[in-house]
Amino acid sequence: MSISGFARGAVLALCVASLFVTGGCRTSRERKLQQSSPEVLYKTARKRLDNYDFNGAVKAYEALTARFPFTNEARQARLDLIYAYYRQGEAESATDAAETFIRENPTHPRVDYAWYIKGLVDFERTPNALERLFRADLTKRPPTTARKSFDAFKVVVEQYPKSEYAHDALRRMVYLRNRLCDYDVHVARYYLKRGAYVAAEQRATHAIENYDGAPEVREALKIMIDADRQLGLNDREKQVQLVYQANFSAPTQEFASDSSRHWWKFW
Repeated sequence: MSISGFARGAVLALCVASLFVTGGCRTSRERKLQQSSPEVLYKTARKRLDNYDFNGAVKAYEALTARFPFTNEARQARLDLIYAYYRQGEAESATDAAETFIRENPTHPRVDYAWYIKGLVDFERTPNALERLFRADLTKRPPTTARKSFDAFKVVVEQYPKSEYAHDALRRMVYLRNRLCDYDVHVARYYLKRGAYVAAEQRATHAIENYDGAPEVREALKIMIDADRQLGLNDREKQVQLVYQANFSAPTQEFASDSSRHWWKFW
């Protein structure tokens, strides 16, 4: 073997050895951590979380909740773990952790945070990055996770109006409201084109009653008018016409079926 070949082999051997040593040190540290007190475990987990080491934080939090399930540190760890799962991209684990925390700690002073993260996980599932990039028409996509997200944020806004997350939850609800209304109107339009006038009228009515204030409510009223005309419901058609004229006589005027009630005022 040449000298250069021998040198390369030596360097490779050293690299492999260093990997074993590093791995051994890491394993040793993790083993030592597993044997730590709840206070040390929590401090370590929190430090990792603050340093964006979400995988390490998850391991430490899981070790804490497994070994010391009834300590104050474990209760706080369960709350932090929801966020750690969420930031690590483990959507199902984050949702499960949030639902477990809500079920086991319904009166906890920070249960609003668990509801907020639960809503946030589903909110960020639709649309995904690829859909945004190619500008996919989301009105044709069943908003399965949007409804779950909307309902979770609604709990924050309705039951915890003074929560620090209530304002952001409400902002996201506006977007989700529009998203859900868009899909209902898309379905109603589909029924209308195929002559299913009763189904079209019902779906449009659902959009108006549930998503007051959404831009597509105007289109929903038009669909109701067309469907009632086709069904020969002249009196109902005239009533809907009056509602449409009263609310959309000006191009920029928004729909408001009852000025004393707004969809976002749950309390």
